[in-house]
Amino acid sequence: MAPSATFIDVEPPTVVGPATKKATRPSNALPQSLIQNARVAKKEEFDPKQHLNYQPPRSIYTMEQIGLKGHGISPHAATEPFPLFTREAIAQMRAEIFSEVVLAECQYSSTFNKNMVRGMGPARAPFTYAAWKSPEVLAHISEVAGIDLVPSIDFEIANINISIRDENTNVEQTIPLVSNDEELPAVAWHYDSFPFVCVTMLSDCTGMVGGETALRMPNGDIMKVRGPAMGTAVVMQGRYIEHQALKALGGRERISMVTCFRPKSPLVKDETVLVGVRGISDLSQLYTQYNEYRLEILEERIRHQLKREREREIAKRPFDIPEAKRFLTEQKLFIESMLTEIQEVD
Repeated sequence: MAPSATFIDVEPPTVVGPATKKATRPSNALPQSLIQNARVAKKEEFDPKQHLNYQPPRSIYTMEQIGLKGHGISPHAATEPFPLFTREAIAQMRAEIFSEVVLAECQYSSTFNKNMVRGMGPARAPFTYAAWKSPEVLAHISEVAGIDLVPSIDFEIANINISIRDENTNVEQTIPLVSNDEELPAVAWHYDSFPFVCVTMLSDCTGMVGGETALRMPNGDIMKVRGPAMGTAVVMQGRYIEHQALKALGGRERISMVTCFRPKSPLVKDETVLVGVRGISDLSQLYTQYNEYRLEILEERIRHQLKREREREIAKRPFDIPEAKRFLTEQKLFIESMLTEIQEVD
């Protein structure tokens, strides 16, 4: 595709990474009107024929275009917003997000984001989880990402970022981490913890100005990807691209859903880190799911290597010492990275 991008020749702001301190309960309750308006008359099961509205993105930016050729796990860097879910699907997701049980058990606040919902799980949010695990949705996400992807772990399905404009003060309930820029960020400059993310807009953006995603290139230039509309999504290789979400002006709310993905193939490198999510998660759930999928990757890699060794022996080819050392070294580094990521949080 032939993307058209906006390049901003400005001095980039100071990088501010995700908070690593332990998350706290939100200090401000969400407006009751928001919770009441999210209720639906009937809860539905996810049906791709009814709830998908996928249309391919008009533009897909490549890693080469943003100066990162050879980095990451795919040549695709980021997409323009593209339609993904119907309004009926978004209504079902919002009903689950703002349900009593989810707000009681899954709402977080930190210095990075004042209002978040994380780790809803399939029992509390069956529609949302069925959507993100459906073969149809995964096929579309993989298509635009340029590589087969699966959800990273259940805890990282549907992280909800909530920004509400106070009706009395007309001020958004967010904490601007960079305050000297003309275009204030809703979220500070950062890299994601997981290889790919899909950001889906859950708010009606009619009348909104801004809300773009800014990508910082290695030479310091800033590229903006236009802001999304309700039901549209942006897929980005966020583990390797420094980015931030710019604030949107106008509108009562800005609620976005971030779902993280990793390579489906166990043979593709997995450079997942937990630094950005460790402090805003139930560590027992996070570590259990991280440990499980990483051990499964290791198991599949060993099975694959063992099969190759048996085939080599049948073909009576000599033992390849450099290849054996390469494989073992890669797995050693893989395990060492797990030892780094699984740690206590004070």
